[in-house]
Amino acid sequence: MLLLGVPLGADVRGCACDIAKPETLEARECALCREAEAQPAEPPVFFLKDNNPRKPNRTLVLPRAHGKGPNSLADMTAHQRNLLWSAAIGKAREIWGDQWGLAINGEVARTQCHAHIHVGKLLTGSETSRFVVVSGPAQIPVPTDGSGMWVHPAGAKLHVHQNEQITETVLLR
Repeated sequence: MLLLGVPLGADVRGCACDIAKPETLEARECALCREAEAQPAEPPVFFLKDNNPRKPNRTLVLPRAHGKGPNSLADMTAHQRNLLWSAAIGKAREIWGDQWGLAINGEVARTQCHAHIHVGKLLTGSETSRFVVVSGPAQIPVPTDGSGMWVHPAGAKLHVHQNEQITETVLLR
């Protein structure tokens, strides 16, 4: 699988990954793009165990589709985002019950160009007072400024913490 290790050279805003130019996918930050290309066309979302040895409890949820440069939620259609969030929530519940959390790092903190959601157990005490409440995956806001977010259950609703860069630190490693 992939080595998603220490965030060396994080910041994917200048990502040059382009599936039409296979040579561009050799860069370290394009490793998840290469992995997406190796997947079958269906289903539109797939899962990978995060193979960073310092994150043994993490799963990644990724869209199969991608284009040029850094993939972001804003680049996806509402349908694609809903499929991605729904798959991530389903996998999180399957693994962690009601103690799950999802995190997407912002573009400055990401080490991989391909969009992906980190699935893990939400760390106790992570909750802050800065969140919006939504009813389900279709209502999760779309960051348009390259920032990240983290999401977790709150009863029958979801809390969405926005406008952050490093978000996966709220999840058990």
